[in-house]
Amino acid sequence: MRIITLYIALTLMTVMSLSAQTDNKAKDSTFVETLSTEKEHIIQEEKDALKREVEKINSNIENGSVSKEEAEELKRKAAQKHALNIENRIAIIENETALKERNSEQGSKVDNAHFLIGIGNENADRERIFGVSVKRKKRKVLYDRRTTSGAIIAFGLNNAITEGESLEDSDFKVAGSRFFEIGWVWKTRVLKNSNWFRVKYGFSFQFNGLKPTENRYFVDTGEQTELQIFPLDLKKSKFRMDNLVIPVHFEFGPSKKVDHTDYFRYDTRSQFKFGIGAYGGINLGVRQKLKFTEDGDKKKQKLKENYNSTNFVYGISSYVGWGASSIYFKYDLNPIFKNNTVEQRNISLGFRLDLD
Repeated sequence: MRIITLYIALTLMTVMSLSAQTDNKAKDSTFVETLSTEKEHIIQEEKDALKREVEKINSNIENGSVSKEEAEELKRKAAQKHALNIENRIAIIENETALKERNSEQGSKVDNAHFLIGIGNENADRERIFGVSVKRKKRKVLYDRRTTSGAIIAFGLNNAITEGESLEDSDFKVAGSRFFEIGWVWKTRVLKNSNWFRVKYGFSFQFNGLKPTENRYFVDTGEQTELQIFPLDLKKSKFRMDNLVIPVHFEFGPSKKVDHTDYFRYDTRSQFKFGIGAYGGINLGVRQKLKFTEDGDKKKQKLKENYNSTNFVYGISSYVGWGASSIYFKYDLNPIFKNNTVEQRNISLGFRLDLD
């Protein structure tokens, strides 16, 4: 039984090998036919071009523009030119074919995307990280890429400007009120041959937090949202607004042009930059967190309500910095609450990191 099984296996392997060889021969035959067709097409093109030039020269002889001796010399040069054209064009095709065949034989796996999981250190090409190797298929490099993209992260101090009051009289703690922003932006060069003016646009999630002073918290009275004294001793009172916005900034600043073999790029690293713009979006939700002690027990409340907050948010923002980092400012033009007699608007100042 084992002998029969081995015989069948060997027979199948032989059939598969012959089939593969047949497929390769078929492919080689098709390739040879295609190459031959391309050569014939090139020869015919150059012959037709030569024929048109000769007809034009004969026409010039008839109208007396050139003499017969000059015409013969022009015909000889035309024939020589198109003969060299045929030779060079065929050589180009053959060289390209040889290059493709050589790369296919020696490194067909190099250009293919793959995902490998293994144990041990990274390989010679530094492709493996923590046992996982990921390589994307190589793409053609654009000679001039005017648009790039990347993440942005911003964080810092947050507060609210109350109508008729200054920040010094704010109802919120300066150090305790903070904001955080994360998003993805695209940067497009506006001018063709200069990178000093760019446009940045994308989307961001903004998380604006406020910590009221004097043991207070926000209460929705039905008509307005106002700060009231909490009946117990608050260990923490935090109000947070979550927004999804689309920011657009005009960015100005120098950059360095870096030329490579087959492409060039503008480098803004270690360069001054200034951006100014606006943003608009929607309010994703409002929540309030309270921590206090009642009858000796520590309690925590997470209140997620509307609080009469504005559904649509919009404002102005600006940043100034060096390289990837900058000082960031933003100010909401919309009031935090819709129906309050005294309007409050969110304001933020912090640090911004552009990873584009």
